[in-house]
Amino acid sequence: MPIDPGGPPLLVMDGPCATIRLDRPALHNRLEPADLDALMTMLGELAEQPALRVLVLTGTGTSFCSGFDLKALGSGARSVGFDQVVDRLEAFPRPTVAALQGSVYGGATDLALACDFRLGVEGMKLVMPAGRLGIHYYPSGLERAVTRLGLAAAKRLFLLAEPIEADDLLAMGYLDRLVPGDQLAAATDEIANKLAGNAPNAVRGMKRTLNAIARGTPDRADAQAAYEASKGSDELAEGLRAFAGRRKPVF
Repeated sequence: MPIDPGGPPLLVMDGPCATIRLDRPALHNRLEPADLDALMTMLGELAEQPALRVLVLTGTGTSFCSGFDLKALGSGARSVGFDQVVDRLEAFPRPTVAALQGSVYGGATDLALACDFRLGVEGMKLVMPAGRLGIHYYPSGLERAVTRLGLAAAKRLFLLAEPIEADDLLAMGYLDRLVPGDQLAAATDEIANKLAGNAPNAVRGMKRTLNAIARGTPDRADAQAAYEASKGSDELAEGLRAFAGRRKPVF
């Protein structure tokens, strides 16, 4: 019986949380040119949904993702670049969580790194083979690796091109949490629920400011304006009421 190769990314909505699931398990969730269009459309539409509080990115099967189809890399037959999708994910206005249910290969290294939080499973590994394949990685991906992980870790990823095991990924800060495979769903729900329960405007503004600081392009005026606005906001009023009443705030 032929193996079902899967298809384009799937989108599932669950209250304030959206999950994008990469769904080509027979090909290690490899991304095709059409998938980049689909992901860009999903991210654009989700960004406009006011009730959305958190976005989870995960995959089907034993690998999170094997990155972009290298056979299409130089074809020019695509309207959206892989780097554009990853940059859009990093700039997504709500918190994002990568639930890495398996190993991470190639461009998926950067796809996960663009998320705000990364949860991995025991036994997974990461392989960035650009140096072995003769690919000079795109600039924003290299910048993201250096600003998120540090220069030494980025050089280990890109120049050595060696597999990095799960414990090392946790130690270098690539993973925020490492759990047994059967606990990934619960751990993802836990962090997603915490993010969804926080003040959305404050979180959105702080994410934007923190990312700008990491890139070395902080907008002090924008951050100051967001701070001043928060002092008179309904969110702060509710947060203070909840604190005084020893209850969970409802934003």
